[in-house]
Amino acid sequence: MFVSIVIGGMIGLGKTSVADTLNAHFKNKGIESKVFYEVVDDNPILPLYYELTPEELDARRIPFLLQLFFLNKRFKTVKECMNWCEPVYTIQDRSIYEDWYFAYVNKNLGRISDLEFNIYEDLVDNMMEELNELPKKAPDLMVYLKGSFDTVIDRIMARGRSFEINPELKEYYFEVWKGYDEWVMNQYAASEVLVIDMDNTDVVKNNADAIMVCNAVEEKLNKILKIEKAQIG
Repeated sequence: MFVSIVIGGMIGLGKTSVADTLNAHFKNKGIESKVFYEVVDDNPILPLYYELTPEELDARRIPFLLQLFFLNKRFKTVKECMNWCEPVYTIQDRSIYEDWYFAYVNKNLGRISDLEFNIYEDLVDNMMEELNELPKKAPDLMVYLKGSFDTVIDRIMARGRSFEINPELKEYYFEVWKGYDEWVMNQYAASEVLVIDMDNTDVVKNNADAIMVCNAVEEKLNKILKIEKAQIG
């Protein structure tokens, strides 16, 4: 059986760590699995997005370019995931659906123009039509990492990426954070959602937390797959 999982959530809350934890869990159970990571280190635009002044960002249209970069990479990832042979579990570090949310926030902040956002949405629609040709275009489950703003800031600071720790970015992080829960719970409709409270969860430093998350994901998946099997049958 082909199973697709996406790890969603605010910047800094530990999507990659949770993805790696789940990947190890599945492999230990003899289940073939693979993580598809978000492109950060090889992204030539991301540091510019965080480091340039508002005037430079506007002049060079960096936010729009960044969203196109992420969308292109995410579309490629989705196709790669869906082309894997069964049985396999694929785990995506953030989803193509969340890319839209980030573009939406940047539009509201005035970093992306209405025209750019309309072009972006048209491109997303065309991409999703292409995915319709695949056996399964949507994930089975989003594991949504939820946390307070203080936790977000603490973890961004702790991981120490130089381009992320500029104090002036705090306002941007807050703008993204404040609407994330509402978007996931009330607008995201591509799959079931499992919420993990990251204020009280650390899969890296606490093995009990790692086990708890893996068990919760497996239990949720079992319910989803049982329903899907019944619908097919």
